Amino acid sequence: MNPDSFESMMDAVRAFHEKHHFDRNGGEDMVYRVALMAEELGEISACVSKGKPLEELSEECADLLILLLGNAVAKDFDLKQAFWDKMEKISRRESKIIDGRVRVSTFGQPDKE
Repeated sequence: MNPDSFESMMDAVRAFHEKHHFDRNGGEDMVYRVALMAEELGEISACVSKGKPLEELSEECADLLILLLGNAVAKDFDLKQAFWDKMEKISRRESKIIDGRVRVSTFGQPDKE
């Protein structure tokens, strides 16, 4: 299998969960996992706001990605399919410039079919 494939990434995270018995030791509790993701977002924010080196930012982003992949392991859902389903949905949305930055949203309207 290609080590850069999504499946390889999922396998690595699944193996990490199994190695540390996440399923038996609270590591797959979603309240706990959301708290960890919030912590990682704070670390990403600190990297950006304090001008830390790109290597630190990339490491913190990798931590968040590992947690996100782990959510799919913990709850047994197909994250790759969810990604493509969501990309299809957001690709139909309009964008607006708000305060000088692009936003892509439904802006209170239902998604287009």
